[in-house]
Amino acid sequence: AHADFNTGELSPSGNLHGMPLACLCGFGPGGLVELGGATPAIHPQWLRQIGVRSVDEGEKRFVHELGVEVFDMRYIDEMGMRETLERALAGLDRDTHLHVSFDVDFLDPDIAPGVGTTVPGGPTYREAQLCMEMIADTRLVGSLDVAELNP
Repeated sequence: AHADFNTGELSPSGNLHGMPLACLCGFGPGGLVELGGATPAIHPQWLRQIGVRSVDEGEKRFVHELGVEVFDMRYIDEMGMRETLERALAGLDRDTHLHVSFDVDFLDPDIAPGVGTTVPGGPTYREAQLCMEMIADTRLVGSLDVAELNP
């Protein structure tokens, strides 16, 4: 549901849980940015965010400036999950190590209420299943994490 791309300067709340992607891309508090060794750990252009729907204005501008591909819920509503995934996965070559970070708050709270910060209007169970099926069909998934689960 969230972009997780805030920095200390951008975040209205200052909560660290809204900053992990920014830190991985080299933006944020030094201790967090350097935690994984090489900085940046990943480049913003490598990211695809799907189902985002609760983003602070400064964070939204920053993500856009960095070239992160964002497929928000409006895009999914207008184009459908299939088209969204086809576009998000386009151009991956056979040597890609695809990491999926599945934030459970991506799902609509009607089907996944056990998260830290619920945001209405997320994908249905079937849309999420199609999303994961299409990602798995690439045979490029090398790692996956499940985050934001708080039963």
